[in-house]
Amino acid sequence: MDLSSRVFLMSTVTVPGAALPLILSIDVGTSSIRVMVFDGQGRAVEGLEARRAHEIQAGPEGAAEADPDALLEILFQCLDELMGKRGPWQSRLSGVAACTFVNNILGIDGDHRAVAPLTTYADTRGEGEVAGLRADFDETQAHDRTGCRFHPSYLPARLRWLNRARPGLGARVARWVSIGEYLELKLFGDAAVTYSVASWSGLLNRMTLTWDRQLLAGLPVRESQLSPLTDVNRPRRGLRPPFARRWPALADIPWFPAVGDGAAANIGSGCFSPREVALTMGTTSALRTVLTAAPEHLPPGLWCYRVDGRRSLLGGALSEGGSLFAWMKDTLNLDSFPDLEEALGGMEPDSHGLTVLPFLAGERSPGWAGHARAVLAGLSLATTPLQILRAGMEAVAYRLHLVFELLRSLVPGEARVVASGGALLHSPAWLQIVTDVLGRPVAACGVAEATGRGAALLALEALGAVASLEDVPHFIGEPRRPDPRRNALYRRAVERQQELYAKLINPSPPPGGGKAPG
Repeated sequence: MDLSSRVFLMSTVTVPGAALPLILSIDVGTSSIRVMVFDGQGRAVEGLEARRAHEIQAGPEGAAEADPDALLEILFQCLDELMGKRGPWQSRLSGVAACTFVNNILGIDGDHRAVAPLTTYADTRGEGEVAGLRADFDETQAHDRTGCRFHPSYLPARLRWLNRARPGLGARVARWVSIGEYLELKLFGDAAVTYSVASWSGLLNRMTLTWDRQLLAGLPVRESQLSPLTDVNRPRRGLRPPFARRWPALADIPWFPAVGDGAAANIGSGCFSPREVALTMGTTSALRTVLTAAPEHLPPGLWCYRVDGRRSLLGGALSEGGSLFAWMKDTLNLDSFPDLEEALGGMEPDSHGLTVLPFLAGERSPGWAGHARAVLAGLSLATTPLQILRAGMEAVAYRLHLVFELLRSLVPGEARVVASGGALLHSPAWLQIVTDVLGRPVAACGVAEATGRGAALLALEALGAVASLEDVPHFIGEPRRPDPRRNALYRRAVERQQELYAKLINPSPPPGGGKAPG
């Protein structure tokens, strides 16, 4: 058994060996919904989990939508399955934690019924509204206040687009909510939104922890149409009768409001201070670090969200990650390729002569070109599907390198890089590519579900079950080391990608003008 396998096993525990208190954690991701139980040390309790896949519907015009009621039904099925596993463990549950993918929104009427599909961060139909936002507001000031650029992935552009594309919708909407708030409304009849989830919207003043009234004054939304703000340590109790009967063990224990999945992933992977940088790659990718003192001014290529009322989350995110790999593998018909992982790992770096701009859903960090689309350059008659896939994986690593270079300029010392997320942890080849591109050691998180674990740890902290996150064991393996020769090859490839980017993509201008990074 290798070291990473041993670290993974240490992060789990049997039901009899679980330390109290137990936390049920809900994780609503972009491709699946998972419910798991963690013990008082943040270890996943073996056998106490349920998961189901779902799909965000993508449209050729840039739509990324989901049926919110269908999502909740999948979640309820997961809870039914988990709570159907009878045993004394249910009486030992002390709370329910939750995290969700963020930058999602749906409109509900006065009876809490959805009147429009849920749209996600990957929806690019608001790109045409960005120029108008820049004309109406000082983006430098808005970026510093909210931590977010003007971009279709955030709500200012999406709300303006919805107002133009669906006239009359605003009159039917009593409240704009995220999927986490929608869940809370169904379960309790009322809901608040955490600073964490609100910070991903682009509408929260991250300094005052209030809705940003300067932005709201120029948007087709009133503050009364947004949920009241709360912190992750303020739970609700008392499920509505239908759900109390459905899950009696959950009826009267604390239910903590949802946090953003990125914040939860950092905490769950053991990256809760500036000493660590979390590299997460699931459907999408991100590099993030937790700060107690957030920078007053932000570089154009990065965002700054909130973990909670005390801690900020500084970083950058790509819309690409496992989604690009899955699309390429399906499109190139590589599902039946024998020993695909071994073949990818055996290829020489940048040996294919290809340059890829991997923007299947527009660009977020660092250039914020929401209109960008993917490009594959350098094809020849000798190019193989495997080479295209490897080039796509390298291309994502190059974009992560650009974000990392921005982030490290604001993080003191040489922070440890910790990788999590299924796309990386299930592909040693991709993990080594990223390590070689960054030119820094990268340690793999030994936790299979870092986001769900992070939400559970925040709940344990709120309950006072752990005095400090430092006191909880964090399961991090020995780091992979970069190869200097491969790093040198990749640095030249990064430059080549940047040259193609400059020729084909008009980057989103940074606040205050000037040249955008990347």
